[in-house]
Amino acid sequence: MTDGPPESGIDETPISPIERRNSLEKHLQCRPDQQDLKDRHILLDTNVAPSLQAAQQELNRQKTIDSLKKNLEKRPDRETLVERNIIPSSNAAPALQAHARELEKHMRADSLEHKIQNRPKPEDLVKSGILDEDEDPTKA
Repeated sequence: MTDGPPESGIDETPISPIERRNSLEKHLQCRPDQQDLKDRHILLDTNVAPSLQAAQQELNRQKTIDSLKKNLEKRPDRETLVERNIIPSSNAAPALQAHARELEKHMRADSLEHKIQNRPKPEDLVKSGILDEDEDPTKA
């Protein structure tokens, strides 16, 4: 344990003008180049005068808004999308739609299984005249 004042973690030693200049030069050497700043959208990638850049940005923004409005107006309504089997006709919440499809699939499988179990035998179909004797699958 030390008996002195607690350390605050702040370096308060004075910096000489030479050290300050060297530090500034070091930071200037490490700064990103212009293309990197343009790639990171910090600088605008444009040839327009700086006084017109704000107007250009606003014009581009309005152009994008107009394009989105036009495309939203062309967008088909829900009934058309259901008709074309693009979206399901279910009114269930999106989180429940996968479970609803799975339930429908299982119900369809159960229904088919029940119908297969109750279908008539080939002999009965031959006796009723629905199948010919040469079409009987048990004699093949």
